[in-house]
Amino acid sequence: MCELLGMSANVPTDIVFSFTGLIQRGGRTGPHRDGWGIGFYEGRGLRLFQDPAASSESEVANLVRRYPIKSEVVIGHIRQANVGKVCLANTHPFMREMWGRNWCFAHNGQLGDFTGSTNFYQPIGDTDSEAAFCDLLNRIRGAFPEPVPVEQLLPVLVEACAGYRARGVFNCMLSDGDWLFCFCSTKLVHITRRAPFGAARLKDVDLIVDFHTQTTPNDVVTVIATEALTENETWNRYAPGQWALWRHGECTAHGQS
Repeated sequence: MCELLGMSANVPTDIVFSFTGLIQRGGRTGPHRDGWGIGFYEGRGLRLFQDPAASSESEVANLVRRYPIKSEVVIGHIRQANVGKVCLANTHPFMREMWGRNWCFAHNGQLGDFTGSTNFYQPIGDTDSEAAFCDLLNRIRGAFPEPVPVEQLLPVLVEACAGYRARGVFNCMLSDGDWLFCFCSTKLVHITRRAPFGAARLKDVDLIVDFHTQTTPNDVVTVIATEALTENETWNRYAPGQWALWRHGECTAHGQS
């Protein structure tokens, strides 16, 4: 299975610390060596880095780790292939344009022989993950031909994700750059860091960061992952079927499907 990484913050924030821990699991401390990717929103723009190589050995990952891109919304993924060959086209996160915005999506799990609707958005690769993403956007576009606030989208998002979960394992993250939606099928955890900030120690590599020296008292940063990335902090675990909507580091809506 794959692993997910997401961030929602109220100020542009780099995710180098969490990313450094995650990429170790892509072939060094974990088996997820079939590609990786990460997307950083900057306004309506999306910086997307992908590589079908193992993240622990990827020069592109080293570039991202050395280059502290600041963003308010981030989605990352390391892949252990189960559907679709190992190639760039099958590397998460996936991106599509809808309503003049870049929508970004990553999935952990498997849906078997899922195909989904292709009446507008169609997969480029051959993964069940991208097929589900296209099907989800087609559902939204069919229900709402014109842009609507995300709060109106939530019933469609939750119903679709619950349906995918009924077909297999469906942990996912989705964003249009303004908000971050996550859905838990089996595994997902989160932590919200705010003042007073302290030090954190990664599980997968010997690295400690004192967030007090890198933040202001007003900063709020939420990190979401498949498994906890640090060993000295308390991460909150989602229950199966639980979902949440994050904006500026705060949870603005949540529920259970």
